[in-house]
Amino acid sequence: MPDTADDMVAATSATSAASATSAASATSVPDDPYDDANLTDPYPLFARMRDAGPAVWLEKYGVHAFTRFEQCRQILADHETFISGAGVGPRNYHQQPPWRPAGILDSDPPLHTPLRTAMAGVISPRNVRVLRAAFQEYAVHLVDRLLEQREFDAVTELAELFPIEVFGNAVGIPRDGRAENLLPHGAMNFSAFGPEDARYDAYFAAGEGTVEWVMSNCARENLTSDGLGAKIWEYADQGVVTPDEATRLVRALLSAGLDTTVLAIGNTMKCLVTNPAEWAALHESPSSARFAIDEALRFESPFQSFFRTTACETTIDGVRLAEDTKIALFMGAANRDRRRFGDDADAYRIERDASGHLAFGIGIHQCVGQPISRLEMDVLFTELARRVRTVELTAEPVPFLHNTLRGWKHLPVRITPA
Repeated sequence: MPDTADDMVAATSATSAASATSAASATSVPDDPYDDANLTDPYPLFARMRDAGPAVWLEKYGVHAFTRFEQCRQILADHETFISGAGVGPRNYHQQPPWRPAGILDSDPPLHTPLRTAMAGVISPRNVRVLRAAFQEYAVHLVDRLLEQREFDAVTELAELFPIEVFGNAVGIPRDGRAENLLPHGAMNFSAFGPEDARYDAYFAAGEGTVEWVMSNCARENLTSDGLGAKIWEYADQGVVTPDEATRLVRALLSAGLDTTVLAIGNTMKCLVTNPAEWAALHESPSSARFAIDEALRFESPFQSFFRTTACETTIDGVRLAEDTKIALFMGAANRDRRRFGDDADAYRIERDASGHLAFGIGIHQCVGQPISRLEMDVLFTELARRVRTVELTAEPVPFLHNTLRGWKHLPVRITPA
């Protein structure tokens, strides 16, 4: 478990002191982006933060927050100035120990380079292409079943089931225990990207019992010989990564193709079910599924926020940031920035050119698993669009409240066949 809340406050105070001299250059915001109300509907606060300037000062956390598209993109692209190796949450690893050994998400070159080399080699276009047939077979089976039911929960019976089955098989981990362990483990991991509050404590408590299962089943002896996990271990054989790094990379691979994909499927369904004209357009042209997905990734980004740390003193649009200072990036806000996506950025339109959104990040820390996530979603939504004429809510959706991730816990729907 991470250190105490008092330790966290002390470390944050040290960072805040270093940043205090520049706080006056940004509008101070008393709101808490991580409270229940703002996590349920973050977009009014995001709009106020964007309108306040290129950065705002979050009083509660003592950090500058960036919510506009251009500034977020600039920071994400500059991995030398805005580093990940001090942690991608508010905890500064230069001042406090990390809660677990650094992985591909919270490391910088040169440590990061062999990790990304191995992951990029495994998730090559060739390795991804061969997954389509198995993904398609299960998509047909799943849609068959849902058309028989007509009414179902689009989260628990669709968004969760599909990646757990097809991506779990692709990685090569044992089937027994996947659902019980992978989702709470991911929610725990991504909690470290946000403030260490009561919500964080709850997800860590829920996920604590999953660590042994996940790490054990990412070990070579428990993986199938032909899966993506085994291909990562080939890089350990070549000396590119260590055996310990290989185990952690398999775990990271699971997150890359599972956790945020579950949320993205649910978010895309929510966008389409609440915009029936957009579903009708998708049904009319199932080949446009990739555009519907990209627009949903922009409109309801599964990753809403995380942190970076300055490697040196720097200035962004007049906001001076001291060396070793934490900053917060809100991609969920940047992806609704009207300066980039037009005056109707708060509308979901599948004909929009949503390319360039920041849902997967950019630069050396861009989500390396996005080709698999995109393939999973394209196969599934193309099959749904082809065979489902209408989709509608049967009850109010229940939001999934998490400090870093955005999605839905339940999404009850009714479908009619084409």
